[in-house]
Order: sequence, then C-alpha cells, then structure tokens
Amino acid sequence: MRVTFWGTRGSLPSPRPGTIRYGGNTACVSVALGDGSDIVLDAGTGIHRLADFGSDTTRVDVLLSHLHMDHIIGLGFFGALFQPDLEVHLWGPPSATLDLHTRLSRYLSPPLFPVRLRDLPCRLVLHDVPRGTFDLPGATVTADLVCHPGPTVGYRVEADGATLAYVPDHEPALADGAFPRSAEWTSGFPLMAGADLLIHDAQYTDEEYAAHVGWGHCTILQAMALAEAAEVATLAAFHHDPSHNDAQLDRLFGAAVEERDWPFEFTPACEGTTLGLGREGVARR
Repeated sequence: MRVTFWGTRGSLPSPRPGTIRYGGNTACVSVALGDGSDIVLDAGTGIHRLADFGSDTTRVDVLLSHLHMDHIIGLGFFGALFQPDLEVHLWGPPSATLDLHTRLSRYLSPPLFPVRLRDLPCRLVLHDVPRGTFDLPGATVTADLVCHPGPTVGYRVEADGATLAYVPDHEPALADGAFPRSAEWTSGFPLMAGADLLIHDAQYTDEEYAAHVGWGHCTILQAMALAEAAEVATLAAFHHDPSHNDAQLDRLFGAAVEERDWPFEFTPACEGTTLGLGREGVARR
C-alpha cells in the first residue's frame, strides 16, 4: 500500500508566504494498492495534482469524509471524471434528508460549476457510504461517524497486510481538559485502534483551540494523545492550519515531539510525500 499526500491543509484561505514543504492545497490523499487498485481520500484542491489514470486502470474509488467545501472543491478538476472508459465510484455521507447525489449536485451544477454530474463522461457511480464495513477492489473499508459539524465519517482501510486510518476533520476532545479519559467513548476510536498509519486532524495549538471549541478540529497534542491511546504505529499530522507557515509548523511539531517519549513514529504530512505501508512497516519516499 502506497499512501501519497496531495493536499494537507485545512480550510480554504491560502497559507502565508513561506509554505513550500508542507504545501498549500486542501485535503486529498491517494492510496495505491498492491493489486493495482486505486483509492482517493477526499477531493480538496490537492486532487488536481493527481495525473490522469493510465489505460491499465479501469476503476477508481473516491471516499469523501464530508462535504465541506475544502474537501470537495477539487472534485470538478479531477481528471478521472473526464476519462470516458474509467469507472469512478464516489462514496460519501448523506444528510438526514438528502442523499449524496443530491448534495454533490449543489456544487457540480450551475452557477457554481459549468458541468453537471450527469454530464460527466466517465462511468460514474455514487454511493451513500454505509456505517460499517464494505469491500472495495483490493481492500476492506470501515466507515463510521466522527465528531465534526455536519455528517462526517472517518475511514479504516485494510489492504496488503496493512491498516490505514483516515480521520482528517475531528474534534474528539470537545473542550475536555482531561482528554483522553477512556477509549470507549472517544469518537472514531475503533477506526484508529492498532492502525499502522493514522492520518489525523492536528490543526491547532492548545492556545488556538480555546477560541475554536466546537469548530470540529483538534490540537497537535490532542492528536498525539489519541494516537497513543489507539496504539497506532505511525501518526501523520494532517489538516494544517492555513495561517501556519513552514517555520511555524516545524517549531510546533518539534515542540510536540519533545513533550515526552511518544510510543509511535511521528511524521507530519507534506504534499508530494509517499509512505509505503505493509509488513515491512512505514517507508518514506
């Protein structure tokens, strides 16, 4: 399993100057499986960096965590949607009253976008993602609701002898100063438990979080405490605040690592970086 980061930022405003290594695009991660299958996690602006899929690829699955604009705004610029011979499956949470097709059509239609979902040349299939486990080509996926405004899911992807947990927008603490108290009540915990790689929201400092309680995001140290409780092998800090440039992120992540001896590997997500997962462990490229 090869996991590549194409967009790692939260929210839509452009980051400050000096953001090169961590990148400025919003959430998108690709997962290339050993049998040749392709999964894409979220469709933020980073999805435009995914090149057209070759003739050997017949199907691509896109798993949307939720429909906030920073996670779907790149969808209309995803090359796979314009390849006539390609089967594209879009998975995402419905609302209490509207299915995924209706919700996505509000963006992929005039006046917000010139091309409607029904006019895309690919072979498009939409799925209201179920809560629970389902199979994709080459992988088993588990989805469950997590704590973030609006219908939002996290994903657990099991393939090639490895487990990836993707929880990009998540507020597990909800202003609880004693977080984490126990695993049993923690939002999204079963998705993360024992994962080889956890990609998790780490947007705020502790000081910033105090002014953003209820916004649906996590501090760096909360993410690290959660990774420890879930006994993951590697944590990739994700959904970087757009106001934090490279130097600030280096300083914040460095301070968090030095906080104490954490029992997992820590690797902040950077655009263009690939992590190899499997029985040999995490390999960075």
